[in-house]
Amino acid sequence: MIKKLASCIREYKKDSILTPLFVAMEVVLECIIPFITASLVNSIESGCEMIVIVKYGALLLVMAMLSLACGALSGYYCAKASCGFAKNLRHDLFYKVQGFSFANIDKFSTSSLVTRLTTDVTNIQNAYMMIIRIAVRCPFMLIFALFMAINLSGNLASVYIFVVPILGVGLAIMISRAMPLFNRLFKKYDALNESVQENVSGIRVVKAYVRERYEINKFDSASQQLRRDFTKAEKILAFNAPLMQFCMYFTMVVISIIAAKRIVISGRSEMDVGDLSSMLTYSMQILMSLNMISMIFVMVTMSVASARRIVEVLDDESTIRSPAQPIMQIADGSIDFENVNFAYSADAEKNVLEDINLHIDSGMTVGIIGGTGSSKSSLIQLIPRLYDVTGGSVKVGGRDVREYDLDTLRNNVAVVLQKNVLFSGTIKDNLRWGDENASDEELERVCRLAQADEFIQKFPDKYDTYIEQGGTNVSGGQKQRLCIARALLKKPKILILDDSTSAVDTHTDALIRKAFMEEIPDTTKLIIAQRISSVQEADRIIVLDGGKINGFGTHEQLLETNEIYRDVFYSQTKQNEEVQQ
Repeated sequence: MIKKLASCIREYKKDSILTPLFVAMEVVLECIIPFITASLVNSIESGCEMIVIVKYGALLLVMAMLSLACGALSGYYCAKASCGFAKNLRHDLFYKVQGFSFANIDKFSTSSLVTRLTTDVTNIQNAYMMIIRIAVRCPFMLIFALFMAINLSGNLASVYIFVVPILGVGLAIMISRAMPLFNRLFKKYDALNESVQENVSGIRVVKAYVRERYEINKFDSASQQLRRDFTKAEKILAFNAPLMQFCMYFTMVVISIIAAKRIVISGRSEMDVGDLSSMLTYSMQILMSLNMISMIFVMVTMSVASARRIVEVLDDESTIRSPAQPIMQIADGSIDFENVNFAYSADAEKNVLEDINLHIDSGMTVGIIGGTGSSKSSLIQLIPRLYDVTGGSVKVGGRDVREYDLDTLRNNVAVVLQKNVLFSGTIKDNLRWGDENASDEELERVCRLAQADEFIQKFPDKYDTYIEQGGTNVSGGQKQRLCIARALLKKPKILILDDSTSAVDTHTDALIRKAFMEEIPDTTKLIIAQRISSVQEADRIIVLDGGKINGFGTHEQLLETNEIYRDVFYSQTKQNEEVQQ
């Protein structure tokens, strides 16, 4: 885990090394200053001349300035190193997620990945900042201050032998009880993020069904659970402060009593007031170092849970990858399903698709119909390898899709998914997801094919119209047509429309299909639809039922031979007649 996280330091290694170096120099200077101060106090008590005081004062000033400079430089390099480390960590996480298959995304969930990219990375950033600065400063300060205290009075320094174990045992107990709580906290963060994400993305549905109170209660429940666990953890860690205070004041009182007796009894021959002052300073430094170490333990305890969650993502390999020697060219848009079985999970009791055998010639238009849950979307998602088959093979251009370079395959198979979205930016920006180098003329051409140009021209800014996140400022039909135009810009050999004209009227739907037949005759077109009218002119129609092919043929053939198709056709025809009457 540490090795994996350390690989994200990269160009910030120098800053990560300079930080503890300047911290060490700062600590050495801070530990020498009380020793010089003790000599100054003793010299003043002995009745030294002013020149001696001036020399000591000048030396203390120089050392204080050097200590300040070292502290400032360590803070500068620490901030640079920790922020850079977090930047690289976010980059690596996001890059990893971009390479995930749908199966990987399903495994972690969207809300959990958001938490890992935000809260977990911030926790690790804070921990790293403490490790390279505070975690170096505290042990150094502890060792140097203890050395100087022993140098002043070994007998008095023996007080720490009793105090340090008490503090150590107390910290160990607190951390052992707090760690399980912190491990649970991040799962609660995932639940909270999921609640917020669902509510914000579906706010229109929430308001339409007047479910604001339900969503508020749902959020409050997740928030309360998070609060309860945090409160339990903080209650345990709250014992840190009183334990620290007890050890600190106990040490100061014991040292003061013993040192005062020694000064009085020895007549200041064994120990002087300046030495007592320095011992108290060293006591503060030692105990404050222990206190800071306890804070480091708390931060590291929290960050360990975050680190595990992040490394879990970094270590996870995509279930779908390009082969070692991929094919970089696709011959044509022909599609073959050979004895295909598919399940979303290896643990699934039943396949989503079973015994699928199909041959589709390049350039054909194929309709796909079936009831809800008949696995229409599952079928088409196997073609661009959004998922991999469980058994059998899917071929494009006569070769198994697993033999192709992923980018090559997906650039030649354009999919307008059922839940396609638009991104914040202009219409041009969204369209150029299909081809970032497309000219304005090409944008207008594909929009005319998708019947989108007409409504775009009515916008004041036309193709420069700004689309809000998720396309909330355009209608469902307009969004679908823009997504179809975006897919066409890829100039694909295979175009898949997953119920992508459900929100447009039948006339516009017919115009889109006509444009496809005339303008892209060589492109293989797969059209999933609920309306028979959307697919009845297709070269072939697939009827799916329960993940199996129930029928395959032309509109006329299926009317004669397939009961499911016939029932759907006559049902829709009757409904249309009733509407017209």
